[in-house]
Amino acid sequence: MAINRKGTRIGRTVRMVALLGAAGLLGAGATAEPPQQSAATALRIDADAVMRARFGNDAPWYRDNIPLFESSDPKLDAVYYYRWQLFRAHQRDLGVKGYISTEFMDDVGWQREPYASLNDATGFHLYEGRWLRDRRYAGDYIDFLYQDGGNDRHFSEAIADATYARFLVDGDRADATRHLSAMRHIYGLWDDKFDFTKGLYFIEPLLDATEYTISSIDASGGKDGFRGGDSFRPSINAYMFANARAIARLSALAGDAKTAADYDARADRLRARVEEALWSPKLGHFIDRYKVDNEHVKYWEPIRGRELAGYVPWTFGLPSNDPRFANAWKHLLSPQGLGGPFGMRTVEPGYPHYMQQYRYEGTAPECQWNGPIWPFQTTQTLTAMANLLRDYRQDAVTRADYLRLLRQYAQLHYQGDRLDLEEDYHPDTGKPIVGLARSHHYFHSGFTDLVIAGLVGLRPREDDVLEVHPLVPAGTGPDSLQWFQLQDVPYHGRLVTIRYDADGSHYRQGAGLRVLVDGQEVARSAKAERIEVPIARRAAPARATRIDRAVELVRGQFPKPSASSGTPERIHDAVDGRVVFFPENGHGWSSQAGERAPWLQVDFGKATELSSAELAFFADAQHAAPTGYTIEAQVDGRWQKVTAEQDAPLANGITNARWAPLRATAVRVRMRPQAGKPVRVIELKLF
Repeated sequence: MAINRKGTRIGRTVRMVALLGAAGLLGAGATAEPPQQSAATALRIDADAVMRARFGNDAPWYRDNIPLFESSDPKLDAVYYYRWQLFRAHQRDLGVKGYISTEFMDDVGWQREPYASLNDATGFHLYEGRWLRDRRYAGDYIDFLYQDGGNDRHFSEAIADATYARFLVDGDRADATRHLSAMRHIYGLWDDKFDFTKGLYFIEPLLDATEYTISSIDASGGKDGFRGGDSFRPSINAYMFANARAIARLSALAGDAKTAADYDARADRLRARVEEALWSPKLGHFIDRYKVDNEHVKYWEPIRGRELAGYVPWTFGLPSNDPRFANAWKHLLSPQGLGGPFGMRTVEPGYPHYMQQYRYEGTAPECQWNGPIWPFQTTQTLTAMANLLRDYRQDAVTRADYLRLLRQYAQLHYQGDRLDLEEDYHPDTGKPIVGLARSHHYFHSGFTDLVIAGLVGLRPREDDVLEVHPLVPAGTGPDSLQWFQLQDVPYHGRLVTIRYDADGSHYRQGAGLRVLVDGQEVARSAKAERIEVPIARRAAPARATRIDRAVELVRGQFPKPSASSGTPERIHDAVDGRVVFFPENGHGWSSQAGERAPWLQVDFGKATELSSAELAFFADAQHAAPTGYTIEAQVDGRWQKVTAEQDAPLANGITNARWAPLRATAVRVRMRPQAGKPVRVIELKLF
């Protein structure tokens, strides 16, 4: 029997039919059969063709970063690539502080200024970003969270867990353990939400990122529920369990056995208390108990219904392997329970205030968690289900259930033929509820990790083993996947490819599962079942350190942008560190129609060494990339044209320019518009 990263015993492993020892892929003593390199190479996905088709002129970023995926389900494929587009658009370059992931495309009133950061969906961002070849996106973000106060506890969080999860992919021990003191400090700060008499954490549902839950609505007597309703919730206790376990394992990696034992004990105590106190035998579900005590609800009373949040403990492997707990999953599949026709309900329809709309912005419905589908908890629940299927003895759900619900979730991303994920959805129609301007392409959830680690089954581990355990149902019917290939996933310094063909008719290599490392086959099985392969890790590549000097974080402070026309806010858009090509968001600065030589300028306030630029031009029916541009620099108080090696202007992609290093106090880009077409600059970066 093996132990997974959650400390759970797992079943018998299907060993390799074929192993390759070439190029040091396997550990010492492994045996190998002759390579099958030519056949494997012929079946590879054409990265250039896929990237051009999916991303157009912005293809280079994706080609350099993302694993490729193809399957017999075109909608899964389309949403997989859309989600990487979503990830890319939500990277905000903070200049010297590096990259973070944002939740909204533009600023909202409750973000952390001046960064536009929020910590509630951070775990999803890191679980997705760990699969990129460029380690900077996840690495910079973790640094920001622990060095620059990004984990401000605005919301409940499982960020230490996500940091450890990232380590399981890239294997960079020094990077993973460098913030341990900050992790322990933040964990201790959560004592302000810990009831020492009950041994559990409590939180207001709003600060658990879930306003208008059963506890908050009922605590108001059914009159509201935006604030209040403090409760001992399965969610925050599962997060703190996961963080404790992660700190324990990272401490062990750092050689601190005493701290590891301390946090392991904390995790064990939380597990026991959640199982003892938050499990409802009556409802057969993990539920809230009230911390608040008022005329409507009483301290320690349980809430009166089931919520999707009751599955969060399995997201982090908290519950014991007990069929009594696993039976809770039957409520997810029930049409009368949490299983809505178009997605997972956050509350069962039997709750008296189910889908009652309390809050509006003008006439538009605002966010609530009393029934609507939320991609946030859908992601958590699908991750939990994957863990349940692999690590627990149960008969409540099947692989077919996982694939069906993943497809149901994928469908939510569609607005007709257009891909645009919004905040929440009606479970009976699948249509967006909130639908505000801020809601387009909302990054408050995950999806690519549900494909990579869930469906395909690449399960990251701390040891030198590559584990693959797909969740594809057996057979070739419509309720299964006939074939798939996940190509070039970075793992332990290698590139892993996983290929499956139910009956052998698609890839024509025979039926079953094949695993390749750096292009060489290392294992195969006739079925889609667990495979474990020794893998010799390589050091993770160093993170990039190029700094964008043009980012205006604080409006009015250097660097200061200006332009030939436009409002200050639109000019700020062009140097705010965001590269957003989605037309729904209208991001960037636009020249006025008829301007013959519009310009965009950045003033640094002091001499700054620069040698390159990136320009992101947007094009649609109204806008076009310029026919040309020139770069000018202010050096020693005088403007001069920069002699640069310049790309031709590229629409909806990155245009590069390079020149010999110079020290400039300001840089100006002059553009030559196409006739009758204003220029929109999504972002100007200067390095």
